[in-house]
Amino acid sequence: MMGSGMRFRAMVAAVGLLLLAVTVNAVAESKVNSVRLWRAPDNTRLVFDLTGPVQHSVFTLTAPDRLVIDINGASLGAPLNVNSANTPITAMRSAQRTPTDLRVVIDLKKAVTPKSFTLAPNAQYGNRLVVDLFDDAADAAPIPVQTNVAKVAPVPVTPIDPPVKLPPAPAGKRDIIVVIDAGHGGEDPGASGSRGQREKDVVLAIARELQRQVNGMKGFRAELTRTGDYFIPLRGRTEIARKKGADLFVSIHADAAPSAAAFGASVFALSDRGATSETARWLADSENRSDLIGGAGNVSLDDKDRMLAGVLLDLSMTASLTSSLNVGQKVLSNIGRVTPLHKQRVEQAGFMVLKSPDIPSILVETGFISNANEASKLAASSHQQALARSISSGVRQFFQQNPPPGTYIAWLRDSGGIAQGPRDHRVNPGETLAMIAVRYQVSPATLRSANNLKTDDLKAGQHLTIPGTELAAKE
Repeated sequence: MMGSGMRFRAMVAAVGLLLLAVTVNAVAESKVNSVRLWRAPDNTRLVFDLTGPVQHSVFTLTAPDRLVIDINGASLGAPLNVNSANTPITAMRSAQRTPTDLRVVIDLKKAVTPKSFTLAPNAQYGNRLVVDLFDDAADAAPIPVQTNVAKVAPVPVTPIDPPVKLPPAPAGKRDIIVVIDAGHGGEDPGASGSRGQREKDVVLAIARELQRQVNGMKGFRAELTRTGDYFIPLRGRTEIARKKGADLFVSIHADAAPSAAAFGASVFALSDRGATSETARWLADSENRSDLIGGAGNVSLDDKDRMLAGVLLDLSMTASLTSSLNVGQKVLSNIGRVTPLHKQRVEQAGFMVLKSPDIPSILVETGFISNANEASKLAASSHQQALARSISSGVRQFFQQNPPPGTYIAWLRDSGGIAQGPRDHRVNPGETLAMIAVRYQVSPATLRSANNLKTDDLKAGQHLTIPGTELAAKE
């Protein structure tokens, strides 16, 4: 007879085999239903949509260059078709190695460095396998320059005296750099409107228009964290701002709310609690300490003891937070002239993209895309342009009062020059473009450029943006 110990071990083995069989069957039921692709300036992201969890491995082959993705516990549920134009991918093929093991082979134009990971289901997607193909540094595509120019919707302002002609700027005076971050992107669409409006598309359009307007101001230069529909990690966005030497970081969003009735724009700065936790994180990370502070203070902490580094970091964070609240209030006041506000003061929260100890940072919620009325407005180019104009006005007002040393705007303030922002003009019956140009002491060509006019024909009641001294001087 079998002893009790042997019977127990046999039962354990049987249960183990049963659990293994159940697990294999459960995993084997996963299917790869589709693949989505996004191209970023330095990488290509593939996202495989799955019906359940899988295990996977990735390796590369040469002569010719290929990437092999083995997806264990899955079968192909539908053909894998992607538009691989402007990517390193030339073709994608797949084969079922076993009933439960799928192999995907990607033919490449050149070698890439792969990175892969799986994602659990969320409110928008099921299980996913993400494969990033990073270009070699020498082959990375340059970030495209945005050339699209849209008609600028005027922001109501009180007319003031005609602009003052400024003397030429001395050599060596740098521009103020504003880095504009369009939230979400790629497989992360953000919030959605009732008619299919996607936050990632709306905020990219606003960011592009804001870049165009900021670049039209003498002494300013705007850069985008993302220039197309692709994903950037949250900390990666602030890293881009730091590498570009940002004097200000502006993140653009259009969020959803549990209540469809919620409406209004908001501006956020980092909370005190978020600032405290981020200070501790930076001090704990030796790599970060060696990079800090590069955005505004240009001070290194790598040669300081921990106590001195903590003091310097606290000072930098306090200065950045004070500036963030200051510029945030100016932006909020201007936004309130073109759209209702959700709150009348700058709010504070621990958003990841605001956690830059050395760069003043604000997050602008341009409205609730979950509100049907606001979603329609946010999708309209005229409203996008008006929002961008209000943000750029607030940014300009802040830096005219607080220009970084060594910038053109600092020189302008110290030399007694008067910088003047754009104004709005409502065309009266009988007025011509030439008459309006004479009135405001700008050229007709400047007016045409500022308002994207194809002809000199005007209509009574039409609004024109009269450029300030920054734009007129830049042209």
